[in-house]
Amino acid sequence: MISKELEAYASAHSSKEPKSLKQLWRETHLKVLSPGMLSGHIQGRFLSMVSHMVHPDKILEIGTFTGYSAICLAEGLSEKGMLHTIEVNHELVDIIERYFKESGYNDKLKLHIGDAKQVISTLEGPFDLVFIDADKENYVNYYNLVFDKVRTGGIIIADNTFWHGNVLTNDQGKETIGIVAFNEMIKKDHRVETVMLTLRDGLTIIRKK
Repeated sequence: MISKELEAYASAHSSKEPKSLKQLWRETHLKVLSPGMLSGHIQGRFLSMVSHMVHPDKILEIGTFTGYSAICLAEGLSEKGMLHTIEVNHELVDIIERYFKESGYNDKLKLHIGDAKQVISTLEGPFDLVFIDADKENYVNYYNLVFDKVRTGGIIIADNTFWHGNVLTNDQGKETIGIVAFNEMIKKDHRVETVMLTLRDGLTIIRKK
């Protein structure tokens, strides 16, 4: 949503990503469909920063893709912390597990393959930090399923809340409709405090009161 020049400037003035994450970014772009779904350097460093600030004991990620964001979030886990991440595409398991092992956080990362709506119900909270970055039409469902599992003061982060700018158009795609419905629901939810950041494709930070 900003110029490539400013994005490059921001990248140059942010902490470097670990080499394994840079390699994961490259392999994802070479071998996996829709590589733009990967968080990337700036967003990844932001997720790592938030995780370090929260220092969570338990994280839930909804939408693993190739594992980049999970590894970034794991960097801030407490000593005995654990991150649960859910991915529906079983074809991505190989790349996810390889890079989880390379990251050094493998013992703190638990991959669940399946429908997130079903998996969430099997997981016990309380979660200190939740990252939602899966199919957009189900954001409302994911939020409602996970909300009671988030501790008071816990953080929920939702990605793609601009949805390529389509939130400002009359686009009737199911993804746009899902994101617009989610954004409006969060705006009216008096149980939380919210800020929508103009980072990448829109990143909404939600704190449970």
